[in-house]
This record gives sequence, C-alpha cells and structure tokens, in this order.
Amino acid sequence: MTIAAWITLAAPLAAIALITLGGNLLPRRGAGYVATAFTFVSFAAAVYAFVAMWQRAGADRSQVSTGWTWLSAGGFHAGMSILVDPLSVFMMLVVSGVGALIIGYSIGYMDGSDEERRFFAYMAIFVFSMLLLVESANLLLLLAGWGMVGLSSYLLIGYDQHRPAAIHAAKKAFIMNAFGDATMALALFLLIQHTGTLEFGPTFAHAPGGTIGILIALGLLGGALAKSAQLPLHTWLPDAMEGPTPVSALIHAATMVTAGVYLIVRCHPLFERAISVEKTAAVLGAATLVLAGLVALVQVDIKKVIAYSTMSQIGYMFLAAGLGAYANGMFHLMTHAFFKALLFLAAGILIHALAGEQDIRKLRGAGRLAPFTSLCFLSGSLALVGIPPFAGFFSKDSILAAGLDRGTLGYILFALGEVGAFLTGLYTFRLWFVVFRGEPTPFVREHFHRHHGKEGPLWMLGTVGVLGVLALIGGWIQFSPIWHPIANWLDPVAPPLANPTSTEEAIASALAVGLGVAGIVVAWLMYGAARVPVPRLAFVQRTLEHKFWFDELYDAVFSRPAAQLALALDRAIELPLVAGSLDALGFGAREAWSGTSRAQTGLVRSYVLALAGAMAALVIAFLVAR
Repeated sequence: MTIAAWITLAAPLAAIALITLGGNLLPRRGAGYVATAFTFVSFAAAVYAFVAMWQRAGADRSQVSTGWTWLSAGGFHAGMSILVDPLSVFMMLVVSGVGALIIGYSIGYMDGSDEERRFFAYMAIFVFSMLLLVESANLLLLLAGWGMVGLSSYLLIGYDQHRPAAIHAAKKAFIMNAFGDATMALALFLLIQHTGTLEFGPTFAHAPGGTIGILIALGLLGGALAKSAQLPLHTWLPDAMEGPTPVSALIHAATMVTAGVYLIVRCHPLFERAISVEKTAAVLGAATLVLAGLVALVQVDIKKVIAYSTMSQIGYMFLAAGLGAYANGMFHLMTHAFFKALLFLAAGILIHALAGEQDIRKLRGAGRLAPFTSLCFLSGSLALVGIPPFAGFFSKDSILAAGLDRGTLGYILFALGEVGAFLTGLYTFRLWFVVFRGEPTPFVREHFHRHHGKEGPLWMLGTVGVLGVLALIGGWIQFSPIWHPIANWLDPVAPPLANPTSTEEAIASALAVGLGVAGIVVAWLMYGAARVPVPRLAFVQRTLEHKFWFDELYDAVFSRPAAQLALALDRAIELPLVAGSLDALGFGAREAWSGTSRAQTGLVRSYVLALAGAMAALVIAFLVAR
C-alpha cells in the first residue's frame, strides 16, 4: 500500500525529469505522451493503494512511511514522510485520474505550440505538487506542496509570456496566494511552539485551544481561502483564465482550488477546537457561492462563467466542511472534478476550433456545428445544476441537507445554498442557450469551415467523452439511501459532526432540484427561444459587471498606497542614499585612478626618486620604532 503511494507520487516527478533531461532530443509531442503516460501510472498505483486499503480493516488503513529525515533541531524532527489513509488515497485517485485525462487532452490542444515541452513539464510539476500536498504526513511537508502548487499555477497561468494580461494574471494569483501562505506559515509556527511537532497525529492530539487555538485555525483558514478562491481572497481566480484552457481545467478540477477544502478536512481536529472559525469557513463559503453565482450572470467570457461557477461550487464544499459534513464536501469535490473538467475541456474544443475566441456573443450557435461537444457540455451542465440522475445531484444536495441538521446557522446557510441552486441553473443554461443553441453566427461558420468542419482531435474528443460519462454516473456510488460508501470510507479519518436524516435529505433535494429547474426555465425565457425581455437595473448591472467592486477596493486600499509608498521611499532613501552612495563610490574610484594615472610619467628618474623617498621613509620609521 505504501509502495503504491510512493509510486503515485514519484511517477509525475519521473515525467518531469525525462522531459527536462530529454530536451530537444524528445519530440515536442513526445513530452505530452510522457507526461500523460506517467500520470496514468500514478493513477494506476493510486487504484492499487485503494484496493489494498479496501481489503484492510480498522487502524491498519492508516500508515506512515518515511523516506528520510531531512530536518532535525532539538526535539523537532521533520522527514520526507507520506501518510496513506482513506482521505489521502481518495485525493490521490481524484488528482491523478482527472489530471491524467486533462494532460492527455492537452496533447491535442497544444499541438503545434513552440513550447510544448515546457508546458507539459509544468503540468507534471502541478500534478506532483498536489500529490505531495495530499500525501504529506506532516504539516511542514504539506506546506512545501502547498507552495509548489502556487508556483505551478504561476508558471502555467503565465505560460504565454508574450501576453501582458497573462503575466499580470499570474502575478496576481501568486501574490494573493502568498498572502494565504503567510497566514498558514504563522499558524505552523504557533503549532511548533505549543506542540513541538508538525506530525499530524501528535499535533492534533496536543494542539492548544482557547485564543491560541483560534489563531491557529484562522491562520490555516487564511491559507485555505486564498488557495480555494473564497471571499475575500477570491479575485485572482477569474483572471487566471488567461492561461491555456487545459490549465484552467487542471486548476479548477483536480488541483489548486480543491486544496483549501482538503486542508480543512485534514485539519478538522484543529478547527473543531476553534468551532467559531470552522463556522466562519461555512459562512464565507455560503457568501461566496451566492456572490459568484450573481457575477456569473453577466460574464461574456465563456471560461470566466465556468470559473465563477467553480468559486460557487467550492463555496458549497466550504459550507459542508464548516458544518462538519466532511464526507459530503469531499464527495462533492470528486463529482465536481468530473463535471468541471468536462465543462472547461468542452469549452476548450470550441475555443480551439474558433481561433481562440472566448466571447459567448461571438460563439452563438457553435453547438449546432459541434454536436458531440454540445451533448457532453449538456451532461456537465446538468451535473453542475444538480439534476438527477447526474453526479451533482447526489453530492450537492447532501451538503444542503447537512445545513438542516445544524441549527439556526445551518438553516440560514441552507437557504443561501438553495438560492445558489437557482443561480446555478440560471447562469449555466444562459451559457448553454447562448453558445449551444440557435443558428450559428457567420463568424462561427467561417472558422469551422477553416477548421475543416471538425470539432477537434481525437485526444480532445475522447477525453471529453469519458468525462461526459463520469458526469452522468459519477454520483451513483451514493445511490442507495442506506449504504453511503464515501461517508463510510472517510469516517475513520473525518467523522462527521452533521448527520442529516432521510427526511432532511428529501427536503433539501426537492427544493434544490426544483430551484435548479426554475433557473433553467428562467434562462430559457431570457436567452432561449422565448427571448422574453427583462428590465435591467443599471446600478445592479454595473455592480455585477465590476464583480462587486472588489478589485477596485483592493486597488484603492492596497495596490495604489503600496505603489505610492514605494515611490516615496525611492525618492527619500533609494536615490539619495543607496544610488547616491554608489555614485560617490564610483566618483571616488575614478578620482583615485585619475590621480594614480598622473603619477605614471614614464620618466625613470621620477620612479627612482619615488623609490628612494619610500626607502628613506621606511628607514626613519624603523629608527623611530626602536
């Protein structure tokens, strides 16, 4: 079991080494084959670990394997250790399985790029970083994986180095996540101070409560909010769509934005010692899912609509984790990986066929010329809205039911979640009716003709087909109202605080499906065949288009003051003291050289006189010293 886990972690690392060392000897497309093959090896090893664990029982399902100890200071020790337990194996399957499909899709999407080797090396680094994060047996190694995930996102979002918008988006993502990384690091310092270790078991057993416990939980929550793009550290994610479409799919479905949910579930003993902080995570998740759903209603970039839906769905996962419904949140993480990767990659087929165009107003009617992509996107859309029997129905509705089991706050969050269900139906099928229904525009017809009438390469269509099936059947694992395998599987690692009854589940499902269908109907009335005109309030429209003014607020509060302070310090310190002192040193050196050069007369008598004077000075100094 542990050997399989090490192979899962090492396979993407081997792909990185082969691509890097192979250099130009490796064909450009060969880098894609290497990255895909080794990530599938990683998935196969994860499946083996899952089967081996399934055959075990009780405490044997959790094992720690240490490769070596690389840090020892006094009583503190940290090693390259992996934890193989139900939660880590669950995440290994999702990350490596969905990651392999996305990397395989990229072979077709990136074909012809001059930088394919660099792209696939970065993708392999991303998968390795996320696997390191979820397999870590201590918080220090987890932090290393956490930082590498942020670095990988920076490299891939800014992959197109010639586009200023991509570079700006990469820097924005890196800085926003660095803020969360800092709060998380401070929490680890407190844990070391009060427990003397960062190993999961001893840390969870001896972590302090009270004010220190709250500070620790807040630090961890800051890291989770930034990584998962939740309020108020969410503004980087829509801009991250500047990266290639497979990068967007990998960030949203299998790696980066799910890390915050994993952190809360993994460290739930620390959050349960600071229950107010755990509830804060639920409140922020509920607020994010509604805010993101509202903003998605006015987006015209197809990838940004899907990006805001990710923020909304991650909000559901935070709501679940914050209420103690850990298995429910992780189950939605799995199904979301299927249908969100599907939506991004199906959109990528259209973008690839239509010369990189992402404006849905120009993509109108594209689905008529891409029937297979249209069908797969519909599967993902129904799963996202939570229409039975698609995957999202089973996972999202269980989260809403958990709200009904958690008292007054749970009722409020349940109501917000149901509002989110209506918004999900509305913005998802606004996108569907605009892009995939109706007559194709001249722009769409012209570019599909240039694309030889093909939807896309087999690598792309095959991946989308597999994900389309998973979006349909991925939730059936929870089909039985009695047998809950995800909850049973994760119970030894994260026992739930919320246990909704079958009645609560029925109420939550009925309302969620009804509101989701209502959202679809309203979308049809507004954007489908009916085209019912709806009055728009200018201020509301402008507020949503400006994403509730968060970017402007951060620019006014942080960015501009920081830039002005930097300019003031430059004028007051940098130029006069640092640059000025360097100028003075240069001037002094030049003057010394000039004086020395004047002494070089070229006359032998001058040199003899200088030597005689020097010797006389030495003799006098010697006599005085005696």
